[in-house]
Amino acid sequence: MMTAGTAEAFISQLYEYQSDEELQKIQRYFKSGKGEYGEGDQFIGVRMGQVFAIAREFIDMPVDEIEKLMESPIHEARAGAMSIMDKCARRKRTPESRRKDLYDLYMRRHDRINNWDLVDLAAPFAVGGYLYDKPRDILFQLARSEDMWQRRTAIVATSYFIRKGDLDDTFAIAEILIDDDQDLIHKAVGGWIRECGKTDRGRHLAFLDQNASRMPRTMLRYAIEHLDKEQKEHYRSQT
Repeated sequence: MMTAGTAEAFISQLYEYQSDEELQKIQRYFKSGKGEYGEGDQFIGVRMGQVFAIAREFIDMPVDEIEKLMESPIHEARAGAMSIMDKCARRKRTPESRRKDLYDLYMRRHDRINNWDLVDLAAPFAVGGYLYDKPRDILFQLARSEDMWQRRTAIVATSYFIRKGDLDDTFAIAEILIDDDQDLIHKAVGGWIRECGKTDRGRHLAFLDQNASRMPRTMLRYAIEHLDKEQKEHYRSQT
């Protein structure tokens, strides 16, 4: 049964699914150097699939309670907040007033959205979906931000536009970010350029023709992932 719920109730449910085995997996993952999270994250050991399942139960959580989740030092709680925002923004019957409240919360508390998975969970629908029929100047401001996570939001939010066949802002923001010095931006830009290619391969290749020579290696690798072997070799040769 769906419930509005509170941040306290959400975190209480998280602890019901806490697993020392899962926590050890997470700790091994980050000790190996594969994890790319911000400082100060505290994991308790809950599978993300379970976090998302709990989020479905709390989809109508009041915005002020979602903000309390975002303020938690527990990473699974903050991921839950982002998942609630995403699920609510995706839901067709969600009123425009709540969509605006979720968008405003995301933008106002971007200081708590400081990991790649948090951005990727909520930015497409809570930000991109909200801005689809509105001015999008804010995304270009974010793309020029000194904060890496705001820059990632700028490109990731455009995934909603790509779904609608609207590629202009993805390409434009990619050009702003092409010289970025952060690997997590390289991955996002390359990945979103690749997704554009599924809708318009001509524009995808034109972007690569113009920019491949100055794209960071990781960005290019992601951007050409779905091309054939000959095309990949062609663009790699330009770097």
